[in-house]
Amino acid sequence: MTAFLLIHGGNTTGRFWDKVLGHLPGPALAPDLPGRGLHPKPIAELSVAGGSSSVLEDVAAWDVDDDLIVVAHSSGGLFTPGVVDGLRDRVRAVVLNAASVPMEGGGGIECMKPRHREGLELAMSIARDTGRPIDTGQRKMEPEEYRTTYGGRPLTDEECDFVADPARSVPDSVDVYFQPVYWSLVDVPVTYLVNDHDRPIPAELQLEMAGRLPKPPAIHHLDSGHVPEVTMPDVIAEEIASAG
Repeated sequence: MTAFLLIHGGNTTGRFWDKVLGHLPGPALAPDLPGRGLHPKPIAELSVAGGSSSVLEDVAAWDVDDDLIVVAHSSGGLFTPGVVDGLRDRVRAVVLNAASVPMEGGGGIECMKPRHREGLELAMSIARDTGRPIDTGQRKMEPEEYRTTYGGRPLTDEECDFVADPARSVPDSVDVYFQPVYWSLVDVPVTYLVNDHDRPIPAELQLEMAGRLPKPPAIHHLDSGHVPEVTMPDVIAEEIASAG
């Protein structure tokens, strides 16, 4: 049997994957990265290495020893190489959904639209001036504000409530986007799922990131905005399961 390890992206928690879990044909683990959910600590202190190590600790504590398909959404891609390297021969394949792939040794800041990049660069300069790590903060958004945020079809009322839930919507680290990532550590088949109507990470940028991988990935397109895990969980679960 194949098991599934699901790594969430920025400003979210492992609960982001709730709708997908029941559609997967095997056991699945969706851990929280440090600073949220089951791993409370100052989220500003999140690092790429620390996030990868935390996921590996959760896998080690999981009572499952099957081969794994490792899945990452958005900035969850920053932690994926360290996780795959730590799991060695257990990983059969990797599935990336609009996931961050910087240039070799580069950081997540390279995986953003210019407007988002400029905001984080300003935040990082403030952090350096003060000598203290900072997080992005998290203005409490009403569910309605998420309706068209992600691109693709508008979210339903239930989906807006789902993503706005404080169990899923959290602040994020700033520093983690400026730390080096090494995709050369990954030597297993990779599938890159491109969200064709993604607003936060446009399809062209996703394709550019897919082209940075050490070996050409299989590229599949989804008729989706940034969160197909919320809007079409059965479809993305099928894509994930077929990767192995």
